Amino acid sequence: MKIKNPVLTGFHADPSIVRVGETYYIANSTFEWFPGVQLYESQDLMNWRLVARPLASVEMLDMKGNEDSGGIWAPDLSYADGKFWLVYTDVKVVNGAFKDCTNYLTTAEEITGPWSQPIRLNGVGFDASLFHDDDGRKYLVQMEWDHREYHHPFNGIKCTEYSVEEQRLLPETGKIIWKGTDVKLVEGPHLYKLFGYYYLFCAEGGTVYTHQEVVARSKTLEGAFESQAETFLTAYDSPENPLQKCGHGALVDTPEGEWYFAHLTGRPWHHKNESIHDPRGWCTLGRETAIQKVTWSKELWPEIVGGKQGSMEVEAPKGVAPHPYEKLPERTNFEQSELPPQFQTVRVPFTKDIGILKDGKLTLRGAGSLANTHGNSLVARRWQAFEFEAETALSYSPTTFQQMAGLTNYYNSQHWSMIQVTWHEEKGRVIELTENNQGVFKSYLQEQVIPIPEDVTVVYFKTIVRRETYTYAYSFDGKTWIELAIQLDAKVLSDEYVNQTHGGFFTGAFVGMVNIDYSGYDLPAVFDYFDYREKQSE
Repeated sequence: MKIKNPVLTGFHADPSIVRVGETYYIANSTFEWFPGVQLYESQDLMNWRLVARPLASVEMLDMKGNEDSGGIWAPDLSYADGKFWLVYTDVKVVNGAFKDCTNYLTTAEEITGPWSQPIRLNGVGFDASLFHDDDGRKYLVQMEWDHREYHHPFNGIKCTEYSVEEQRLLPETGKIIWKGTDVKLVEGPHLYKLFGYYYLFCAEGGTVYTHQEVVARSKTLEGAFESQAETFLTAYDSPENPLQKCGHGALVDTPEGEWYFAHLTGRPWHHKNESIHDPRGWCTLGRETAIQKVTWSKELWPEIVGGKQGSMEVEAPKGVAPHPYEKLPERTNFEQSELPPQFQTVRVPFTKDIGILKDGKLTLRGAGSLANTHGNSLVARRWQAFEFEAETALSYSPTTFQQMAGLTNYYNSQHWSMIQVTWHEEKGRVIELTENNQGVFKSYLQEQVIPIPEDVTVVYFKTIVRRETYTYAYSFDGKTWIELAIQLDAKVLSDEYVNQTHGGFFTGAFVGMVNIDYSGYDLPAVFDYFDYREKQSE
């Protein structure tokens, strides 16, 4: 049996993995998407299912106004003393000299909660994890941020003791225990005590194509830490490897004593006229989660089985039968009282301020534009395949061009496109196609907008994504479709493209439903269903 990578497709970055008994759990970053933190479980390391998003209220996570790619960075999931411990970071400043952030701790006896009210820890730096030493003491391990322009901003890995009794860190114990290698940008630390050593696993090189995972160890927690001679995991020198950006992850053992490493990765594609080496490509699915098998050398250093670049197929754990989970249906009919688990909102929770679920329909309240970081009515799900189709049906009666609702492909507030029902002063209700590209807005149809017949009450929209490009289509009866001739470049919704103009490029493309009414009259839009169908050859 083989683990087929990536095990979590489409925007599942910064995995933190832990085993409790026979069950494995992974926590992933969610950045500005709400609810915060994705928690997955597996019985075999091959099949995974979403079991919880613990940061599901404003009391647990307040991200209104956060910058694009702010919010939840690199959560850490651990298990000790009969409960789960979740450390997470809410980043408020993404660009510039500062990375204002706050680290929190919450616990739960069950992975599904309830999770305790978060304890504020510090703001020293992001990517914090909790290490439970075998003497019962606990330590927060994190990168330390340095804003001074004459220092490197990634100042090293700081270790600070945490007092369970006082429910706070002891800042006087804080110490930089490792400065990283000359590659710099040391982050994502996870600490393990094995074979008489403290092993420190860290990411370096930045979460781009130079990304890597490195290891250091020491006989004592205070150090000094010795660096492993060879890089533990990287695809930087393997540009043709299908898994790129390999790094930032966590170690786990099996009940049989085998070892695996869960890590982030990206799968780039290229336009036909582009080199596979430069540019390396465009990751529209964002950073995903893969798993590699690990062995230990005679000198007790960890090594990736199959090579440090990472493999698409990995030997599964011994003695474990496959444990597949039921797949999500292609069609969502909104018959639940809550949003189905594949959908999320941006920065704020799904409440009546965004919309309601009633009578098998999703009604979205008209709100701010997709450029608004304080509130909009966007409900979307991840792109999880390079080729898919998504479809919805919309009932909507705008009376001004400031009102528009429809189907969107979205990366962040500056990078998105949308097919929409809106209003034209001379033609009445119309269909328009728009795009926001690096903050520059464009209407594609302009005076050639498509009038909607007066007797049509429901307009059907579809997007067809084919790796390098994607298009939109519409229908007035749900049967006869007209595909617009406009082909949009999918790279605009990739990490690499966003990185050209913005320092936060950490999520991935989403597809979903949106209702904009910046006139302030809150005009509702009713969506009957949402289909997401991946191409079978994927």
